[in-house]
Order: sequence, then C-alpha cells, then structure tokens
Amino acid sequence: MPYLAVELPTVSGVENLLGEFLRARRQATTVERAGLLRGAGSRRTPGLRRDEVAMLAGVSVDYYMRLEQGRERSPSDAVLNALAGAFGLDYEATGHLHELARSARGSFRRTHVADRVSPSVLRLVNNWENVLAFVVNRRLDVLVQNAATAAFIEGLSDSDNLLRLTFLNPASHEFFLDWEQEARFKVAHMRAAVGADLDDPSVLTLVEELSRASEDFRRMWESHDIQVKPHEIGRYHHHRVGDLTLWHATFSIDGAPGQRLFVAHAEPGTPSDDALARLSATQLS
Repeated sequence: MPYLAVELPTVSGVENLLGEFLRARRQATTVERAGLLRGAGSRRTPGLRRDEVAMLAGVSVDYYMRLEQGRERSPSDAVLNALAGAFGLDYEATGHLHELARSARGSFRRTHVADRVSPSVLRLVNNWENVLAFVVNRRLDVLVQNAATAAFIEGLSDSDNLLRLTFLNPASHEFFLDWEQEARFKVAHMRAAVGADLDDPSVLTLVEELSRASEDFRRMWESHDIQVKPHEIGRYHHHRVGDLTLWHATFSIDGAPGQRLFVAHAEPGTPSDDALARLSATQLS
C-alpha cells in the first residue's frame, strides 16, 4: 500500500532547530501559565504572541522574531535563560534550549558511539529477577534486555524499537493502558536524547518512517516536548497475566553517551508483583 502524501516534519539538518523549538514552546504556553492577563475577546494566536514572549524575556520584538526565523544565531546565556523562564521550561528542556543555541552557533558537535553495551552492564541487566530491565540508545532501539522483559513483550511486533512498537503496532493501544502518556514520553525522550544532532542519518530515517506511517507521531514530534525521565507509574495489559502497574526508573550509563538503562518493578506483594514473577518463571522453565 503506497504512503499517503503528507507534509513531513522538518528533520533534515539543523538549520533552524532553535527557531522551531521556540515557536513550538510559544504556541504551547498559555497566557495564564505565563502569568499574563487575558484580554477581552478571543485570541487568534495559540499560546503566546511574539511580542508577549519578547516582553517576558526582556528583549525587543524584532530580536525575538529573528531568533524564531533563524536570522539570529548567537543569543547569550542570559537571553536563553530568560526565554526558558518565559516558557516555564524545566531543567531538561532548558538544557535542550542551550544545546540548540550552541548548535546554531556552530559550537556543538555530538560524538557518535557504537551501540555496544558493556559486559558489566549486560551482567547487571541479566542478573535482575522479577524486574523489567533493558538498555536503549537515543533512537530507543532496545540493545539488551533481561528475561522478564523478553516475556513482557513476547508476541509484540516491532519490539526492537520502542517508538516503532508504540506507533506502528496497533496492539500497543491495548498493551499500554495509558497509551497517549506513553507515546508522548517516548517522543519527548528521543527529542531530548537526539538534541541538535538531527543530521544523524539513522535518526532521520526513523523520524521519516514514523512520520509517514503515524499521524500521532507527527503531531507529537512537532510539539518539541522534552522529557528524559518517564512517569513514575505505568499501567499495562499483558495477554497472559492481565493488568500490571509498574514503577519506572531510568539511568544514564557512564562511558556510553546516549545509552540509558530502563528499570520497572512492581510493589512487593501486589498482584502485579505476582504477575511479573510468573512471567519471569516462564522464561526460566
């Protein structure tokens, strides 16, 4: 079946990633969140107007417009921090903003590393029992996983990449009981992990593939949300053991930029804990 003709998100190169991010954050920031008074009548502009952002950040409207349009590529740290404050950005998103600015100035270059998981990390993952443990790269390819994780995603297609699993596998809408939350996190996580390095061909190929196949992915990718840590609690439905509620944690891996260790476990003594134990046992039997 041929792909539908769609307008793909901008993913090639880093020509104006800073401007795209600023525009997306401006449109997503409400007047109330910014602490401004809403005037009478309806607003034609979603979120904040450019003049409102400029006022909040203490810069001229012309200067802010040049930033969004990519004609100004050297904002100071003070200006970037003021913009982060205007949009209410958290620590992770503020760091992403500074990274995009460094890229626009030509003073940032990410060093690529091979997707090889160290033997010590592999042993750590495999020694965990009754806990989901796996390592991903910045594209969210699953590099290694323990037995419990293998049992947890058994039978799900596209499970070698968490984004493909979420957006290309229709069964994911039943597997993830909070599908929208899970999907938004995964897209925001890759945005954060990739940063300004969208000229990586492997990332470009994945984004284009998902953009063509999923309107939901296009919508979430264009929002430019940034998030590294998952929500603390995830809810799932497994075809063999039923519903599970799991607690999440993630860890960056020293010496392996872009790799993160994901861990999920159940509260001891709960039905979810019993379900994880039964899943792990099936892999050992």
